[in-house]
Amino acid sequence: MKFIVIGGDAAGMSAASRAKRNLPELEVTVLEQGEDVSYSACGMPYNLADPFREMDDLVVRRAEVFREKQGIDLRLRHRVDAIDRIGSSVKGTDNKGRPFSLYYDRLLIATGASPLVPQIPGTDLPGVFVLKGLHHGRQIKDYLRKVHAHKAVIIGMGYIALEMCEAFRALGIEVAMVKPRPVLLPRMHKRLSEIIKTVLEKESVELFAGVEPRSIEKEGDLVRLSCSGQEFKADLVLVAAGIEPNSGLALDAGLELGPSNSIAVDRSLRTSDEKIFAAGDCSDAYHVVTGRKVWIPLALRANRAGWAVADNVTGGEASLDGVAGTAVFKVFELEVATTGLNMEEAKSAGFDPVEVVIESRSRAHAHAGSSNILVYMAADKPSGRLLGVQMVGREGVAHRINSAAVALHQHMTVEAFSQCDLAYAPPFSPVWDPLLTAANQLLKAL
Repeated sequence: MKFIVIGGDAAGMSAASRAKRNLPELEVTVLEQGEDVSYSACGMPYNLADPFREMDDLVVRRAEVFREKQGIDLRLRHRVDAIDRIGSSVKGTDNKGRPFSLYYDRLLIATGASPLVPQIPGTDLPGVFVLKGLHHGRQIKDYLRKVHAHKAVIIGMGYIALEMCEAFRALGIEVAMVKPRPVLLPRMHKRLSEIIKTVLEKESVELFAGVEPRSIEKEGDLVRLSCSGQEFKADLVLVAAGIEPNSGLALDAGLELGPSNSIAVDRSLRTSDEKIFAAGDCSDAYHVVTGRKVWIPLALRANRAGWAVADNVTGGEASLDGVAGTAVFKVFELEVATTGLNMEEAKSAGFDPVEVVIESRSRAHAHAGSSNILVYMAADKPSGRLLGVQMVGREGVAHRINSAAVALHQHMTVEAFSQCDLAYAPPFSPVWDPLLTAANQLLKAL
């Protein structure tokens, strides 16, 4: 049997490796249009903050390891241009510009996502960057080594934008951030978002929300970004305005699409064609709280989905429950975490939500080093079911959110969650963990 994988990062290589382990005689071919496979894209902002580290430190496993130790036919710089569902084949161009056609018994589309770039003049100029693949990280690193940068402008204020903001400041580069929408982090509760904004301002980051980029031009060695009512001159511009799924191959092949034009899959990762699977940032998922289809591209889902595809291709019956949208990121000294729904999302999903925000401490009150933690928690009033949690603090947030994520996966009520036996010791938590305090307050609101 021939198993072809389009795309060689998290979902694609996880599927290829596991399929080969499950069924060593399986013919596994991976077609990757770039030069890199199996790397930690999430580590790029932190790598860029350290001028002495090489970007290739983020490579988890090199191509030759997959070929020589696992027997995977991994082909770099092979671009797939079309899927022929009737002939069960993929067609494209190889690393020497020659056309190729390969037959498949089972196919995985793991084409990932691409950066959203505003449709304005000048985004292709030198000094203008995006950050998604390892080659983007290399470009930025090489540029920073050649140019003594004093100022950067970031278009966007999402996770990657905020992580890159910290990276630039670590290198002594001034930062201005711009975005068309008026709110810094619209999914976060206002009180939590304001704490993040305060920290950014303390770190001398200029924030310009509600500003629409219009054009980018070169002005000598500098780059000039013109916006509605504002103009910025900088050594470089980073576009970090979000990503979109690479679903063009699926669309052209007549496969069904889901939210945000991601590739629609069932719980076994099958597309609308039973021979074709999709996994990773290009595909959708079910939300464990709403049961609805969502597009939430995150690393754990990509790897887990790759495993599930491999098991199904090699004769198993793997099925995934879905995602809660659990995410954590760092903004200077702050840890920011979220899982589940906010009020607006809960209302849109048909719930009757109630919310609370509480302030607690990361450690016992008399223990040195304790700092504030803000917890947002939402629940459905009729059923008492927990719907979502958000947290911001200087410590004790990143891993604490995981217990809330487990509660969402188990469809727990706030009352049931409030009775969970969470660990306590003065260096790590008050007797009443911040999550339990939030749950107790939410019970009163319910």
